[in-house]
Amino acid sequence: MAVSATELGEFGFAGDDRVVPFQVEGLDVRGRAVQLGPILDTILARHDYPLPVAKLLAETIVLTVLIGTSLKFEGKFTVQTKGDGPVDLLVVDFRTPESVRAYARFDEAALQEAVAAGRTEPQQLLGTGILAFTIDQGGFTQPYQGIVPLDGSSLEEIAGVYFRQSEQIPTRVRLGVAELYERDADGKSHHHWRAGGLIAQFLPQAPERMRQLDLHGGDGDTSHPGGVEDDLWAEALVLVETIGAYELTDPQVGSERLLYRLFHERGVRVHEPQAVHDRCSCSRDRIKGVLQGLSAEEIEGSIEDGRISVSCEFCSTTYHYEPTEFSL
Repeated sequence: MAVSATELGEFGFAGDDRVVPFQVEGLDVRGRAVQLGPILDTILARHDYPLPVAKLLAETIVLTVLIGTSLKFEGKFTVQTKGDGPVDLLVVDFRTPESVRAYARFDEAALQEAVAAGRTEPQQLLGTGILAFTIDQGGFTQPYQGIVPLDGSSLEEIAGVYFRQSEQIPTRVRLGVAELYERDADGKSHHHWRAGGLIAQFLPQAPERMRQLDLHGGDGDTSHPGGVEDDLWAEALVLVETIGAYELTDPQVGSERLLYRLFHERGVRVHEPQAVHDRCSCSRDRIKGVLQGLSAEEIEGSIEDGRISVSCEFCSTTYHYEPTEFSL
């Protein structure tokens, strides 16, 4: 693992595309923060997504990375949406410990209509449906899936519901996406994507302190009349809510500076950052294995110009096969 070259007494900042775990002992809070830059440019440019779709997928990538990097086993974490909005499918896979891939499917005509009407908020683009969080440890284990309805809530709110239902851990998630324009030495403007996020969880040593609100009263992450919250968690929520959207994405702020701004009075400790990379799990052999499961008629129907071509929806890599590679 590469280590930043810092002198004694200096502090090394994680920078882009690295998740920063943190702990606030004074509030019994743990979490992770991240800013994504180059990895987003690569993923989003690969499919040349329209602006609203790119922003929505970027936000989903941040959410997936924040949760996926917390997994302590070898496996895959997937966030997937299915809705009746213009963006009917989002899929983001995180394969431990550091690989992410993402894909969005949308109806172009419906998207143009939504943009013309000003309906470009994430919940408006997704519509009603479901959001599934799937954990797959592979081997002989059964995948675990938590399903949360898409009901007009933001992805931040939906994430809170997921943790409330699946882990009974008070959780608050903040997400942000922005565009950055820079000029080079020749005055030419260059466009870059940026996204950031933070997840904070209340993990006191005494489980009985993890008092949560009624599910029907909300996602358990905000104050609600009639509910009972631990004072420390209530304080943590107030601090997290002060985050400005620009702070999540501004490269001049960074994850460590943001955490210091939030929690320095309570004493925040950051741990070794964890890099994330744009890596697809597809391969020629893996796709060939899928094709070998098809019938002879299906194989023949897939032949075009004398060969079979399959493109990965995630990374856009195209694999070519000769019909003679399969039993017809």
